[in-house]
Amino acid sequence: MALAVQTHGADAPPAAEVLVLDPAGSAGALMRRVVNAGLPCRVEATLEAVLRGVERHPVAVVVADADAAAEGSVVLGELRRIAPLVPVVLIGRVEDPARVVAALRQGAADFLGQDVDAGKLAAVLSGYLKGRQDAPVFQSAASRNSFELASRVARTDVSVLITGESGTGKEVVARFIHQQSNRAAGPFVGVNCAAIPEHMMEATLFGHEKGAFTGAHQTRPGKFEVCDGGTLLLDEISEMSLELQAKLLRVLQEREVERIGAHKPRSVDVRVLATSNRDLKEAVREGRFREDLYFRLSVFPLQLEPLRQRVEDIVPLAEWFLAKHGARMGRPDAALSPAAREVLVTHPWPGNVRELENAIQRALVMVDGTAVEPEHLGIDGPSAAAAPDGAALETRVRDAEETLIQQTLASCNGRRKDAARALGISERTLRYKLARLREREELVP
Repeated sequence: MALAVQTHGADAPPAAEVLVLDPAGSAGALMRRVVNAGLPCRVEATLEAVLRGVERHPVAVVVADADAAAEGSVVLGELRRIAPLVPVVLIGRVEDPARVVAALRQGAADFLGQDVDAGKLAAVLSGYLKGRQDAPVFQSAASRNSFELASRVARTDVSVLITGESGTGKEVVARFIHQQSNRAAGPFVGVNCAAIPEHMMEATLFGHEKGAFTGAHQTRPGKFEVCDGGTLLLDEISEMSLELQAKLLRVLQEREVERIGAHKPRSVDVRVLATSNRDLKEAVREGRFREDLYFRLSVFPLQLEPLRQRVEDIVPLAEWFLAKHGARMGRPDAALSPAAREVLVTHPWPGNVRELENAIQRALVMVDGTAVEPEHLGIDGPSAAAAPDGAALETRVRDAEETLIQQTLASCNGRRKDAARALGISERTLRYKLARLREREELVP
């Protein structure tokens, strides 16, 4: 299979958009609030106009009213025929779980209630915009090899374990595998195991019956059921508790799930991809990760190289982010100067692609004209020869992270819940990091 290598400069394509099918005009007020939040959006009144829009413009996601006369099922059927990779989000009544599951099995990427607030809707749609705009962009041999392997394994149905430092693009590879597989028309669902509170993780994955626990006011299908016929991404799988790992292993072995409070399992057909920025073999040796689950998930391991080891990717990625964010921030003509390119390729990028994207966004804020210069990027750009080796860089990143954790805890007067919120991580992740700190005999508030 041939892989297209995307490089984007002055001829960068227009940004992808949200396309809304709203024949009754009922979603107008809500979508205007989404547009005000900064999301590119276009509303069409007919299915024919939506289909024409998908064929002619880069569309990240289609939103349709599931309660309008058969519009939901019609949109799903037509889009799966014409553009199977474009996700569809339905908005409608969610009182009947069977209806929701049926729509998701037909190919809907998500099903939201009629009373969904603009903030949640914007967050959901932003995720699809990010997925559309983060299509593979590369030139290096290392990246080409990774995507060729991903393309090869995509044709099978085996589990894939994608590892690499934070920010290297593990989710992009996972989406690529899904899009190249025979499950591409089915749902792709990602679950961040580090971001969901531990007490909610089981219900999130496996679902629950009404009254199964306090607060379970209605039956909810879990992500495995929602993803039936598609691909489930378990992001940062190393953060999952040992107890839940055992339950996950059983689901993978038996290919069936049992909702909390239910008495009968349900068969599911789900391909599981997992990611981790940690060494899972070490986690197995330390007893923090089940060995049997590790072997079940890593049928096909895929290691992504850090950005500093694939220098040829830096400028193409930077130009892609420049086009992506420049259009949104009102600077579509912004371009990298030769000096800025030199700084970019000599910086070690400890934060990988995520750090590069942040630097480009910062530059778009700082630049006055169209030429992005080194001072706009906010990085020092040491020479490649002076860049630290992998081990030294990992130590520097770890030390910086631990210092930030200590400072944040101190500023929050030792309140770990507040510190976790300020750091943008879950309390469980913070507990794990603090445990590692204690192992290193560091002083923790």
